[in-house]
Amino acid sequence: MPELATAHPEPSTPRKKPFLTETRRSRITAYTFISPFFILFSIFGLYPILFTIYLSFFKWDALGPMKYVGLKNYRLVTEDPTFWISFSNTLIMAIMGTLPQLIVALLVAIMLNSALNRFKNTFRVLYFMPNITSIVAVTLVFSTMFGNNGMINWILNNFGLESVPFNSGWWGVKIAISTMVMWRWMGYNAIIFLSGLQSIPNDIYEAAKIDGANRTQQLLHITLPMLRPFILFVTLVSTIGSLQLFTEPYVFLGQGGTGSTRQEGITMVTYLYNEAFSNGFFGTAAATAVLLFIATILFSVLNMALSSRMGGDTGGGA
Repeated sequence: MPELATAHPEPSTPRKKPFLTETRRSRITAYTFISPFFILFSIFGLYPILFTIYLSFFKWDALGPMKYVGLKNYRLVTEDPTFWISFSNTLIMAIMGTLPQLIVALLVAIMLNSALNRFKNTFRVLYFMPNITSIVAVTLVFSTMFGNNGMINWILNNFGLESVPFNSGWWGVKIAISTMVMWRWMGYNAIIFLSGLQSIPNDIYEAAKIDGANRTQQLLHITLPMLRPFILFVTLVSTIGSLQLFTEPYVFLGQGGTGSTRQEGITMVTYLYNEAFSNGFFGTAAATAVLLFIATILFSVLNMALSSRMGGDTGGGA
């Protein structure tokens, strides 16, 4: 029989994949939705930071041409005694305003989380309201309270104590400003702690009660270890905020005038502001901003390291 010729099919040309595949379309859509944040951050966040670092190497009065001076601005700032006074004032008021604030905020959160409290929602609103109140209005009210003839000195005099120069004394100014900061941010931190307390399962407390643990033991061995992430967050945010203290000392000491330059309560940010907008030295102001940025990073890292070491390993059993 004659052999049948086998037909060889012609090779088909592979079809090209479309450029806009389903995966690429999904990625483009996702990046489109999140792009406004990165665009706005680049314009209003990243660019000012980079320009400040660039400006710190130049002498500039915001009107004439910029003149490159290298590290001279940093030398001028670090050799200025007022800068170091502002640095020490910032640290002192940060400690005085942050540590008591965190302790009181934790106690308030525990109280709000208590089953014995019948008006939880009302108290939550009342404690959080200072956070949404105008800082200038709050400072003006506290300026009246801490005045020479204000309510605080009136109370002290009624108890037979001498008046405290809250608006002129070295420690009086720091106590007044730290009290403002504590009053303003205590409610915010209490709400953060409260959310952490409500995330702790009640079963753990019930098991601890069965084992005979009292309230103090429950607080030390259950509440505080499980609140560690919230304590770390609140401490970090409070530290950053305290290093950027500006409105309270600026309004309290001078109400926008030259009193904000007084050394009893000048902070790094008010020093920076005065260098730029009162003296016209934008180069040294930029150098101060860079030093403040470095100090903020260092203290934040230090806070995280101390919190991690003090917290220990919380992964063990209850």
